[in-house]
Amino acid sequence: VQLQASGGGLVQAGGSLRLSCAASGRTFSSYAMGWFRQAPGKEREFVAAIRWTDSTYYADSVKGRFTISRDNAKDTVYLQMNSLKPEDTAVYYCAADPGGSWPPVYDYWGQGTQVTVSS
Repeated sequence: VQLQASGGGLVQAGGSLRLSCAASGRTFSSYAMGWFRQAPGKEREFVAAIRWTDSTYYADSVKGRFTISRDNAKDTVYLQMNSLKPEDTAVYYCAADPGGSWPPVYDYWGQGTQVTVSS
Protein backbone atom coordinates (compact mmCIF):
# COMPACT_ATOMS: atom_id res chain seq x y z
CA VAL A 1 0.00 0.00 0.00
CA GLN A 2 1.33 3.41 -0.95
CA LEU A 3 -0.10 6.67 0.34
CA GLN A 4 0.37 10.08 -1.25
CA ALA A 5 -0.69 13.07 0.82
CA SER A 6 -1.21 16.51 -0.66
CA GLY A 7 -3.00 19.79 -0.08
CA GLY A 8 -0.91 21.41 2.60
CA GLY A 9 0.12 25.04 2.48
CA LEU A 10 0.19 28.38 4.21
CA VAL A 11 -3.09 29.87 5.39
CA GLN A 12 -4.16 32.62 7.73
CA ALA A 13 -5.86 31.87 11.01
CA GLY A 14 -9.55 31.28 10.44
CA GLY A 15 -8.96 29.94 6.96
CA SER A 16 -9.49 26.50 5.47
CA LEU A 17 -7.51 23.79 3.74
CA ARG A 18 -8.40 20.38 2.40
CA LEU A 19 -5.84 17.61 2.57
CA SER A 20 -6.03 14.59 0.31
CA CYS A 21 -4.45 11.18 0.63
CA ALA A 22 -4.50 8.90 -2.38
CA ALA A 23 -4.00 5.22 -1.66
CA SER A 24 -2.98 2.31 -3.79
CA GLY A 25 -4.55 -1.08 -3.30
CA ARG A 26 -7.49 -3.04 -4.56
CA THR A 27 -9.61 -3.00 -1.44
CA PHE A 28 -9.40 0.61 -0.28
CA SER A 29 -13.05 0.56 0.71
CA SER A 30 -12.22 -1.85 3.54
CA TYR A 31 -9.31 0.19 4.90
CA ALA A 32 -9.40 2.10 8.13
CA MET A 33 -7.77 5.47 7.39
CA GLY A 34 -6.38 8.07 9.72
CA TRP A 35 -4.78 11.47 9.84
CA PHE A 36 -2.05 12.38 12.28
CA ARG A 37 0.09 15.47 12.74
CA GLN A 38 3.42 16.36 14.22
CA ALA A 39 4.38 19.86 15.24
CA PRO A 40 8.03 20.89 15.72
CA GLY A 41 9.38 19.52 18.98
CA LYS A 42 6.25 17.52 19.68
CA GLU A 43 5.21 13.92 19.31
CA ARG A 44 2.96 12.76 16.53
CA GLU A 45 -0.68 12.97 17.54
CA PHE A 46 -3.94 11.56 16.31
CA VAL A 47 -6.23 13.92 14.42
CA ALA A 48 -9.04 11.91 12.84
CA ALA A 49 -9.96 8.46 11.58
CA ILE A 50 -12.60 6.88 9.42
CA ARG A 51 -13.69 3.26 9.32
CA TRP A 52 -14.84 1.29 6.30
CA THR A 53 -18.34 1.85 7.68
CA ASP A 54 -17.78 5.63 7.35
CA SER A 55 -17.84 6.03 11.12
CA THR A 56 -15.58 8.92 12.05
CA TYR A 57 -13.54 9.82 15.11
CA TYR A 58 -11.76 13.02 16.03
CA ALA A 59 -9.31 14.39 18.51
CA ASP A 60 -10.99 16.82 20.88
CA SER A 61 -8.74 19.60 19.63
CA VAL A 62 -10.20 19.45 16.11
CA LYS A 63 -13.75 18.30 16.76
CA GLY A 64 -16.23 20.62 15.09
CA ARG A 65 -13.57 22.17 12.85
CA PHE A 66 -12.15 19.25 10.88
CA THR A 67 -14.01 16.66 8.83
CA ILE A 68 -12.60 13.39 7.57
CA SER A 69 -14.23 11.72 4.60
CA ARG A 70 -13.45 9.16 1.94
CA ASP A 71 -14.19 8.57 -1.73
CA ASN A 72 -13.83 4.87 -2.39
CA ALA A 73 -14.20 5.38 -6.13
CA LYS A 74 -11.03 7.49 -6.04
CA ASP A 75 -9.22 5.53 -3.32
CA THR A 76 -8.81 8.80 -1.49
CA VAL A 77 -9.36 10.08 2.02
CA TYR A 78 -9.78 13.77 2.76
CA LEU A 79 -9.35 16.04 5.73
CA GLN A 80 -11.32 19.26 5.47
CA MET A 81 -9.87 21.74 7.94
CA ASN A 82 -11.87 24.85 8.78
CA SER A 83 -11.37 27.63 11.32
CA LEU A 84 -7.67 26.90 11.37
CA LYS A 85 -5.59 28.07 14.30
CA PRO A 86 -1.84 28.68 14.59
CA GLU A 87 -1.65 25.65 16.87
CA ASP A 88 -2.80 23.49 13.95
CA THR A 89 0.57 24.13 12.31
CA ALA A 90 2.24 20.76 11.75
CA VAL A 91 3.21 18.15 9.23
CA TYR A 92 0.11 16.09 8.54
CA TYR A 93 0.36 12.40 7.77
CA CYS A 94 -2.19 9.97 6.49
CA ALA A 95 -2.10 6.34 7.54
CA ALA A 96 -3.82 3.15 6.48
CA ASP A 97 -4.87 -0.09 8.09
CA PRO A 98 -5.76 -2.37 5.18
CA GLY A 99 -7.17 -4.91 7.58
CA GLY A 100 -9.83 -2.46 8.68
CA SER A 101 -9.33 -3.38 12.32
CA TRP A 102 -10.59 -1.24 15.17
CA PRO A 103 -8.83 0.34 16.77
CA PRO A 104 -6.69 0.56 13.66
CA VAL A 105 -3.19 -0.75 13.39
CA TYR A 106 -1.61 1.65 10.94
CA ASP A 107 0.94 -0.29 8.97
CA TYR A 108 1.30 2.23 6.17
CA TRP A 109 2.09 5.94 6.28
CA GLY A 110 2.21 8.72 3.75
CA GLN A 111 5.08 11.13 3.37
CA GLY A 112 3.46 14.07 5.15
CA THR A 113 2.28 17.45 3.99
CA GLN A 114 3.09 20.73 5.75
CA VAL A 115 0.29 22.91 7.08
CA THR A 116 1.27 26.34 8.36
CA VAL A 117 -1.30 28.66 9.93
CA SER A 118 -0.24 32.26 10.42
CA SER A 119 -1.72 34.47 13.10
